[in-house]
Amino acid sequence: MNINYNARREVMKHIEKYMLEKMHVYLKPIETNWQPADLLPDASHDNFFEAVRELQGNARELPYDLYAVLIGDTITEEALPTYESWLAMVEGVSKDEEGGWMKWIRFWTAEENRHGDALNTYLYLSGRVNMRAMQTSTQYLIADGFDIGTDRDPYRNFIYTSFQELATNISHRRVASMAKKSGDLLLSRMCATIASDEARHAKAYKDFVSHIFEVDPNEAMIAFEDMMKKKIVMPAHFLRETGEAKGSTFDHFSNAAQRLGVYTAIDYVDILKTLLKDWQLETMGNLDETGEKARDYLMRLPDRLTRIASRMPVPSLEYKFSWIL
Repeated sequence: MNINYNARREVMKHIEKYMLEKMHVYLKPIETNWQPADLLPDASHDNFFEAVRELQGNARELPYDLYAVLIGDTITEEALPTYESWLAMVEGVSKDEEGGWMKWIRFWTAEENRHGDALNTYLYLSGRVNMRAMQTSTQYLIADGFDIGTDRDPYRNFIYTSFQELATNISHRRVASMAKKSGDLLLSRMCATIASDEARHAKAYKDFVSHIFEVDPNEAMIAFEDMMKKKIVMPAHFLRETGEAKGSTFDHFSNAAQRLGVYTAIDYVDILKTLLKDWQLETMGNLDETGEKARDYLMRLPDRLTRIASRMPVPSLEYKFSWIL
């Protein structure tokens, strides 16, 4: 990639003031924000053990695939240190700033951190999980790191986070719906609450990218094309279990999500359509020949991906995860 990082830094500095003004819209005050303790049984209460027994009874009713997806989602949320360190390396993010992009990254990380805490505690209390196996996968995911093809480019990184936050919103929202149908209202409320966070975060990153398109439409269009040609790689792509190779568990996790309809190839296409519409790419001006070609590729891509997705078979249930007892 031939990237003019000096220009990227100028654009990041240009939209930084806007980002700081909007932080209160996209991130909630810490003192009044929800915490995992608001959703989980309280060990200081006399009815704690009764509440845990009820939690375990409801957890036993959840389908195997749903539990596999829930654990995979939890591991992905728990790997947060990787995501914070990755965003801190993006060009235009000054490590010395107290009020700039590093403030956004710290406060975004702080909100995201609650997701893994809440889900991890639920899974521990459920009694259905081999916690050591799950924790080993989490440690691997953090230790292995991940390369999502964005390099230090803020354009590609914020396009990625826009896509990824929309995807996690879909996954958590659908798990919430399925948990409710299975009678697990606690898990349903928890996942719906997390999905709401992810929706706000997606709006934030989409907003940031919209401002990048306003300032530097040609380079932003090329960056978007590049990301879609590589395909958006979710952090869970690098999941592994004890004794297995990096990324070896992802296909099994993805298959479970597709069987359930929690996250499918059609969802991938729908997210792309959402971004094309929200960023108003079809009518965007100030593009040179390369930018126009990039836009043409992006506008044709949903139909091509839909045809591919329609031919994909639904994977059959075969794999047994070491995470589930």
